[in-house]
Amino acid sequence: MAQKMKDVLKYGRDFLNENGVDSREARLLLANTLQVEPAELIKITECTDGDFDRYVIDLRRRAAGEPFAYIAGRKEFMKLPFMVNKNVLIPREDTEILVLEAIKQGKTRILDLCTGSGCIAISLAKYLSNAEVDASDISSRALVVAKKNAVLNGVKVNFIQSDLFENIEKKYEMIVSNPPYIRKEELKYLQAEVKREPKRALDGGKSGLDFYEKIIAEANYYLKPHGTLLLEIGFDQAKEVTEILKECHYRKIKKVKDLSGNDRVIIAERG
Repeated sequence: MAQKMKDVLKYGRDFLNENGVDSREARLLLANTLQVEPAELIKITECTDGDFDRYVIDLRRRAAGEPFAYIAGRKEFMKLPFMVNKNVLIPREDTEILVLEAIKQGKTRILDLCTGSGCIAISLAKYLSNAEVDASDISSRALVVAKKNAVLNGVKVNFIQSDLFENIEKKYEMIVSNPPYIRKEELKYLQAEVKREPKRALDGGKSGLDFYEKIIAEANYYLKPHGTLLLEIGFDQAKEVTEILKECHYRKIKKVKDLSGNDRVIIAERG
């Protein structure tokens, strides 16, 4: 027996509210269940029992702390669609700052380290049509997702399974990376949904700087003369990452802020 949509939505809002989740997500979850845009819900008057059962399952997943993007299986980034699952970090709006700055550089030979879902590499390949883009990740499962996303977005990216530079053999005009940068001690204080994302993609070691130290020290060997290194950083890491860059003789170091006014990207030229 079909149920009225207004009653289904009320059930969803009440359920999420009782479980400490923003009740506004009930509408998004229902649209996802019915495979329509949220704005189209107003045109639908009834919900079948089967759809309601699936909706309840998704509500329970969300109440248990699973991110909406994993439930939906997708996330938009740079106005492009990306598949996501528990094997990859969910693309963030802040990371678009990194991509936009990389596009400004106009480089055509690019490496993306710690690619995850491939959102950075694929966006660069999409918006820099003459660029040759390589992307690496230590996780074979993440690379499966990234390869599917390249096909989804109709771009060619060369994916390499590698622990940072371990299996990288070329030199590049630009290296970009959004590496793990959460301090190990802070991982336990993350939001429940963030804890559902791959720990390997979040854990930056005791200081949160482990990956920056490795990437910055080794990138000089993989950058062409006057090559550029772009790194996403945590909101309070600009000073420390800048010092590491200076110690490794990088030049023209520049910081770029995100929409919240925090330092989010550091750009430097090979020394």
